Amino acid sequence: MADASDIETADRLSRRRARILPVFAIIFLSQQAAFISQQVEGGTRTVDHVKTGAWLILSIVLLLALTTGGFWLWRKSVRDLLDDDVTRANRGAAMRTGFLATMMGGIALYLIALFEPVGGREVAHLLVTIGLAAAVLRFGLLERRAHKGG
Repeated sequence: MADASDIETADRLSRRRARILPVFAIIFLSQQAAFISQQVEGGTRTVDHVKTGAWLILSIVLLLALTTGGFWLWRKSVRDLLDDDVTRANRGAAMRTGFLATMMGGIALYLIALFEPVGGREVAHLLVTIGLAAAVLRFGLLERRAHKGG
């Protein structure tokens, strides 16, 4: 049984997650817009490798936060309280949104590739970015709505 301090901590962390996830999704998308607009043909400069590595690390962290709920350093009792039925339902809806966004992005990239060659790395980068940003944004917005009681 969870004690009162665990419940209060979980509630506070859940509210923080609901506020911060949409912000992270927007930062992630804006970072990718800047990355894609400044991409040099071939991408062989050191700075291009650093940008790609940063994108990869941020993508993995966001994916782990989305699938696990984050807060890995907190006690298991707090993490269990953070992963309630509403959160799991919101996560499932967010995953569906991310999947649909990825599929629509894949279709769009297929159509673009009919007229303009698109490399495999660029396609993978765009699809991961589209799907992950859509899922994280949706999860954060659903969690915010749940905390507002509606």
